[in-house]
Amino acid sequence: MRTRLPLAAIAAFSLALTACNISGLGKINGPVTIAPGSPTHDADTVNGEITVEAGAHAGRAHTVNGSIRIGKDASTGEAVTVNGGIELDEKAQAAAATTVNGGIRLAAGALIAGNATSVNGGIELAPGSRVGGRVTNVAGTISLDHAQVDGGITTAAGDVTIGTGSTVRGGIHVVKPRGAIISDTRKPRIRIETGASVEGTLQFDREVDLQVAPGAKIGTVVGATAQSWSGP
Repeated sequence: MRTRLPLAAIAAFSLALTACNISGLGKINGPVTIAPGSPTHDADTVNGEITVEAGAHAGRAHTVNGSIRIGKDASTGEAVTVNGGIELDEKAQAAAATTVNGGIRLAAGALIAGNATSVNGGIELAPGSRVGGRVTNVAGTISLDHAQVDGGITTAAGDVTIGTGSTVRGGIHVVKPRGAIISDTRKPRIRIETGASVEGTLQFDREVDLQVAPGAKIGTVVGATAQSWSGP
């Protein structure tokens, strides 16, 4: 069965394209590097990756075809790409992160102050990292390891693992896929490990495999039945 993209995915795609258009993309065609000690300015390109080197600062980082890497202790405004992943090294910061075809990875101690959004890609949070807004994707694994999300998690077809020592505020929402992009025949697996906490409602609009380990703390569950899980 073929299904339609949920509204969150369409919104993410539109946001990426709009952000790229208003950034003046097209003035640079190639990779962009922001070095430490250079004046803070925007990093815009069409076909090329963007690197904000360790300790450097950028106003924003926008590309269409290319990855974005924010180095250790570096920072940027919003990071937006259409075809490429977004990586934040240790203790790096970004105002927000949006990609259509690519994953988002936060290393130890990294921070995305706003939302982390991908359409087709996984989202990974390493120990001590945090997303201050919402984590959203359509397809791709979402995983937290001793990490924190303050605005909740939304997915349509991705597996979600809330690892030991992790906290999610704002609940988890698995939406029903709609459109001609992904199939809804496979049940997403939602796993809450021992010592993890999900505050707020766990809302499931489609069938899922919900696994909750002893010692995990969760809010009200709507639309699914939690099964006990003890690893590995």
